[in-house]
Amino acid sequence: MMAGKVGEATAAVEALDLGVLLAGIRDEGVRNAVVRLTNLVEQLAAEVRSLLEANQRLQDENNRLKGQSPRPTGKGGKGGKGAGKGQDYSSEKERQTPKTWSKGSKIDQIIIDREQKVPVDRALLPADAVFKGYVPVVVQDVKVTTDNVRFLKEKWYSASEGRTYLADLPAGYAGEFGPGVGTLVPVLYFGLGTSEPKIVEFLRYVGVSISDGQVSDMLIKDQEPFHEEAAAVREAGLGSSPWQHVDTTATRVNGEAQHCHVLANPLYSGYHTRPAKDRLTVIDVLRGGQDRRFVLNDEAMGYLARMGLSLKRRNEVGQLPWHEPMDMATLEQQLGEKVPSLGPTQRRWVLDALAVAAYHAQTDYPVVRMLVCDDAPAFNWVTDDLALCWIHEGRHYAKLGAVLRLHCELLDDFGTRFWAYYRALAAYREAPSEADRQRLETEFEVLFTTETDFWPLNERIALTYAKKEQLLAVLAHPEVPLHNNPAELAVRRRVRKRDVSFGPRTAEGAKAWDTFQTLAATAQKLNVSFFRYIQDRVSGAHQMPSLADLIRQRASVLDLGASWTVT
Repeated sequence: MMAGKVGEATAAVEALDLGVLLAGIRDEGVRNAVVRLTNLVEQLAAEVRSLLEANQRLQDENNRLKGQSPRPTGKGGKGGKGAGKGQDYSSEKERQTPKTWSKGSKIDQIIIDREQKVPVDRALLPADAVFKGYVPVVVQDVKVTTDNVRFLKEKWYSASEGRTYLADLPAGYAGEFGPGVGTLVPVLYFGLGTSEPKIVEFLRYVGVSISDGQVSDMLIKDQEPFHEEAAAVREAGLGSSPWQHVDTTATRVNGEAQHCHVLANPLYSGYHTRPAKDRLTVIDVLRGGQDRRFVLNDEAMGYLARMGLSLKRRNEVGQLPWHEPMDMATLEQQLGEKVPSLGPTQRRWVLDALAVAAYHAQTDYPVVRMLVCDDAPAFNWVTDDLALCWIHEGRHYAKLGAVLRLHCELLDDFGTRFWAYYRALAAYREAPSEADRQRLETEFEVLFTTETDFWPLNERIALTYAKKEQLLAVLAHPEVPLHNNPAELAVRRRVRKRDVSFGPRTAEGAKAWDTFQTLAATAQKLNVSFFRYIQDRVSGAHQMPSLADLIRQRASVLDLGASWTVT
């Protein structure tokens, strides 16, 4: 009933052709009154949409409790502005410049395993036929078969020593399974996102006798060499550029809510599952999971002053040891003795301040200078600078709901200008110049001080303007991307795995998820076969270079921090 009345009122207002009406009003007071009324219509329409969505959620929950099916959500569907759940907020069409597609050759990418000559039936050849060589034809195929081996291990006994000597199995053979199964299981599970039951089913189809528990153990037990390689990848990745993409997504461990933090750049993606996603945890991730360290120095005291910690409390904090790294237990003891009256929020400020100061002062692990991220508060102040994601910012405008044609036109017009400016920034990245830098700064001022007759749009524009420094980080550092898509795509790998397998059930399982997803995603970025890489390690061949070494080699060529090294 309410929605119907609002819809009737909206249609009546639309029939007035507001654009023409407002242009013809000379009295500023009357014009302001009409603008106020049209924005009131939008506000009421938005409230009705919110109430209808809340009512539908309650009906769905009621149906669920009755054992009935809820209404389909229309997930992934598309609709007009204000369509609600299922709205598509993709900006790809607006921000991308169409490119001409051409099919490339795959022959050079195919590894030839064997060569076989194919003769012509001599009975078909005439007497004057002359041999002219061979015509190469590449055909791809795979073999899926068992390779079960009965090893006859020599056994010797020395009576003088009272000792038995037994031959060792070849490298890669452990327990009941060889390197083929040992390679296939993690590749299927972590590389392709296959569930454990389906892996067991596949192996049994092939002819391998294996249990669910054996597959589970193969995924998480005795993986220390891979854990070490993943840790080396993360360290090399953090050292390969002064900027890093970062994002988080939910991950349940044994049913409890935790968070997967993703760090990435063009050379790697690193996964870290942690119980929290606060500032201390972000620093933990940037430090490769090392034990927390805290340092009191001028930077820490300056942060506490900016946060509003009272002078009295700052003086008490100042009694802590200066410039001496402390672990958590030591800091807790010092705070208990010298600053016993800290409240929960003040205590968090102190921990954050000393942790960030320790991170910036460290010399034994790479220190990131800039994070490319969304505007979550946990990322603030962790690094010297932030670069905010333009695509994330653009979604805020796509989510603005409008029902009146005038307001929809204002939204569309501003959206066109927004993405045109984005493309100008992208062009600047390709060929930066001081003249273009100054021009783009001026254009930002003009674009994001725009005022319209649609108030929610004005509020959104003002919020964007407040982020000017972070959104224009690219002007000082052209190598930094304009968006956080690499981290969001890496997060999608965890989301897909989570959808299939729900989540790890132990801390050991969570560590395996992080390790192998780090290796799989990084191998893909480095154009290394994840299958061949795992096979090389499991078989004990170790002929392939480590992913960490490849990251360092390619980082020296790409120079992802060029603007930081300019003097």
